[in-house]
Amino acid sequence: MKIRMLTSMAGADFALAPNDETDRFPAKEAKRLIEAGYAVPVDKKPVDKAVRRPPAEKRG
Repeated sequence: MKIRMLTSMAGADFALAPNDETDRFPAKEAKRLIEAGYAVPVDKKPVDKAVRRPPAEKRG
């Protein structure tokens, strides 16, 4: 499970800063971090939608 850290966290072989995304933890541990408020789940990448802008006005 991919999570985004809200706080910093470090271990023997890793260091994570706020806003770092990682999938290094097993799902059970990732859920515990989320429930404790240390992380939030990462959604799939949002899909960009095309936006049509109105044509520029022509003056005069």
